[in-house]
Amino acid sequence: MSSGTGGGAGGGISGGTSGGIRFESVSVAYDGNAGSLALESLDLTVGPGEVMALLGPSGSGKTTALRAVAGFVRPVSGRVFLGDRDVTDLPPHRRGIGMVVQQYALFPHMRVADNVAFGLRARRAAKDEIRERVAEALEMTGMAAYARRYPRELSGGQQQRVAIARALAIRPGVLLLDEPLSALDAQLRSGMLAELARLHRELPDVSILYVTHDQVEALTLADRIAVMDRARLRACGTPTELYRAPADEFTASFVGGANLLPVTVGAGGVDFAGVGVKVDTAGAVSGARATLCVRPHLVGLGQGPNQLAGVVKDIQWRGATHRLYVEVGGHEVMADLRELRDPPGFGDDVALHFAPEDAVLLPAGVGRG
Repeated sequence: MSSGTGGGAGGGISGGTSGGIRFESVSVAYDGNAGSLALESLDLTVGPGEVMALLGPSGSGKTTALRAVAGFVRPVSGRVFLGDRDVTDLPPHRRGIGMVVQQYALFPHMRVADNVAFGLRARRAAKDEIRERVAEALEMTGMAAYARRYPRELSGGQQQRVAIARALAIRPGVLLLDEPLSALDAQLRSGMLAELARLHRELPDVSILYVTHDQVEALTLADRIAVMDRARLRACGTPTELYRAPADEFTASFVGGANLLPVTVGAGGVDFAGVGVKVDTAGAVSGARATLCVRPHLVGLGQGPNQLAGVVKDIQWRGATHRLYVEVGGHEVMADLRELRDPPGFGDDVALHFAPEDAVLLPAGVGRG
């Protein structure tokens, strides 16, 4: 599915709208009741040529934000800008946006080339221009050899490429992707992630807003990630920033997965389950409750710094790694271990450890809310 007015001819696929996306205190209520918001006071800017992932669980507001940009929902307050242009009151077809949805929404009675040409024909582009842009978009998405096929003759991954080609054919400055890989199996999803990354490199001027609940997709593709929860923006930053220094428990758990351990701040470290743990406590108040965030792949087996004694409660083989679930003082600690040739068994006593610099201290109890 695509919407918007196309750009001029020539010069490659780009230019229907330029300058990025800006939300200014945007709130949306689907039932018209401002007291029941699907999106609350969103302030967010997507720079020109930037890939911004909206990451969060179902009902977090991420798709609502994307629909507000597309023009499919109207804010009860706030404004939406594309570049310097206020598009809040414009209908979808006047926004110059390309959009790909989860179901691809291809026309089953149309061949691939006609599907890709649909938006251009709706804008009454010249026949020569349509032919040029369709060929360009199909070539860019690797679907040039399938131009005469019908959607039913394509795999799920191929249909998704056609949907992207149709969105790109109008040369949008903004591309909206709403869970575009969720209907694909794991192998196809991995391949399409690589294709989307390649497209991003080939379209450096196109701003992309990418909605997903899959942290791997967000970490792989995005220049920055906006973490959404319960209609609100919880955090925004680069994948590295959010992974290494999350702002709160929800962000830590949703971006990469984490051990979140309840601790009490002491002098030069914290107390976890009666064990002194050395971590950076700068800015924390001695005696205060806090949460220690440690990524599972940074937890080692055996003796080392910040050693914890526990009992194995479960072990899962994940191909490249074993994940151990270890009970330590009544709390579960996860460890992802590579090349574990002789893994411990259920009920075994084990020692875990992690380096002080690999742990981040978070405010206690700042999870979902």
